[in-house]
Amino acid sequence: MMKTKKARRTLGSKWTKTAALLRSKEIQPFIPETRLWSPAALLAMLKTYKMVYVKPVHGSFGRGVMRVKMQTRKGQTIFQYQHDTTKRKFYSFSKFHASISRSKLKRAYLIQKGIGLLKFKKRPFDVRVMVQRTSKKPWKATGIIGRLAHPRKIVTNYHSQGKPLPIELLLKPYLSKKQRTKYTRVLKNLSLTVAKQLHQKYPGFREIGVDIGIDAKLHPWILEVNTSPDPYIFNQLKDKSTYRRVLHYAIANGRVKKRNK
Repeated sequence: MMKTKKARRTLGSKWTKTAALLRSKEIQPFIPETRLWSPAALLAMLKTYKMVYVKPVHGSFGRGVMRVKMQTRKGQTIFQYQHDTTKRKFYSFSKFHASISRSKLKRAYLIQKGIGLLKFKKRPFDVRVMVQRTSKKPWKATGIIGRLAHPRKIVTNYHSQGKPLPIELLLKPYLSKKQRTKYTRVLKNLSLTVAKQLHQKYPGFREIGVDIGIDAKLHPWILEVNTSPDPYIFNQLKDKSTYRRVLHYAIANGRVKKRNK
């Protein structure tokens, strides 16, 4: 009797997830250009976008992520990058590349088009949308939360001292209350589309966290998809209704155990 392959419940490779999403014409406009790491690809991406993010193909919590910039002043090309809170500047691409290579984790990397994120009190933020299903329930966007970056860091992850906040608060300077409600629905629907697209290729998934960056034109960009998302970030909100809903699904899926009171 032939053995069937067990459905995959998690998928760590950012490159593999990006490739799966790019198969959808509906999702393509929301994915920043992404290439596998090489010196030539880095230089080409910098010439095109001036700012990119360099990320490990496998990794979490923002570890190993770097923001890289290129600019020209008075005919002089300047290369800069930030890793955690450390910033470095170079006037030679070869020295710049060598320094980044030393700072990288010892694993495969990719290069992603940099998005100029919206800011709240001069700090960039992005959005995490939780999408979940169970064996008996269809996909549902069960939670949405904003993540405000630490003042001196480039990533918004809670584990990197990012601050979870209600998305309504972060969008308030940019949209009216009615517009915020409509825009939040857009982000949830996009995340649902992402979940369904990934599920076609990898049907074992029951939960994903979609990280979305919003640019100055309010265009949403899918920065990353986490197939093992942390439900407890939603417990940081004062309103616990979202957290209870997310946790209910996580418990039903066996991701976390029900806590005794």
